[in-house]
Parts: sequence; structure tokens; C-alpha cells
Amino acid sequence: MSLVLYRIDDRLIHGQVVIGWGRPLDVGFIALVDDQVAASDWEQDLYRMGVPPEVEVFFASVIDAARLAPEWRSDPRPGILLTADIATMAAFRQKAPPVEEVNLGGLHHKPGRTPRLPFVYLTDDEFKSLEALEASGTRVIAQDLPTAAAVPLEALR
Repeated sequence: MSLVLYRIDDRLIHGQVVIGWGRPLDVGFIALVDDQVAASDWEQDLYRMGVPPEVEVFFASVIDAARLAPEWRSDPRPGILLTADIATMAAFRQKAPPVEEVNLGGLHHKPGRTPRLPFVYLTDDEFKSLEALEASGTRVIAQDLPTAAAVPLEALR
């Protein structure tokens, strides 16, 4: 099955990912790609607490994730790859293509961001980064849960 969902969500591992996506997709693992979290045992322990014991969690920097991507993609279990921001997903996609589709699951309010959906706030530069990701061959959609309709990037303009 391999990686069935590439998701950008600034909350990383939380109920919506574990229950909302994990259960319907029957995930066996989550790959959390974040340089800071990969270097912090304490943060890893916190994120691991939010995941049922039957779901394995991998923590990796972007560089390590690019090296591990073939292994994750060939894993027989369905998996989710998570990043907290657009730049990290773009860096991963550049180092470890292909990434056919990226799901914007939660990019919340910060100074300079404007609402595009109730769960997606973006600056103009972030939107341009997502457009560049699409131009590179990766479809970008916003979808908080699998039961919701996927919203194409163009609709977030």
C-alpha cells in the first residue's frame, strides 16, 4: 500500500489525523517529517502518546526522510507522511519525488495569513509556494477529513 496520504498540518499528529484519516485508511504507520521534532526525544514521546500502539511512528528530518522514502513507499502497510508546513513538504518532494498529491489539512491563523477555508490560512507567498508545488507535478488539495469534499488549490485563491 505504501504512503497513501501526504499531509501538511501544523498540528502534526492529533485526533483528526489518527482517527479521522488513520482509521478509514487503516494506516499501519505515520512518518512525521520535521527537522526539529526529529532532534527532540521529548517531542517524539509526546506525539507517540497520541497514536495507538498498533500504528508505528517514524520521526525523520527532511534529509533522512528522503533516504527512507523508498522503504516507506514499499511498506505493505498504508502510511501517512506528515509535515507541519509547506516548506518542509516542498523540500521533501524535491528530494524524494514523486509525490502525486498533497493534502492541506490544517494551516491555522498566524500574522500575515488570510483565511482561504476555515482550516486553511495562507500568506500570498505560501500560496505561491503551493502553486510552484503544483507546477512541479504535485496536485494540491485542501481537505480536513476524508468525508469532506476535496478543494482544489485554485479555489483557495
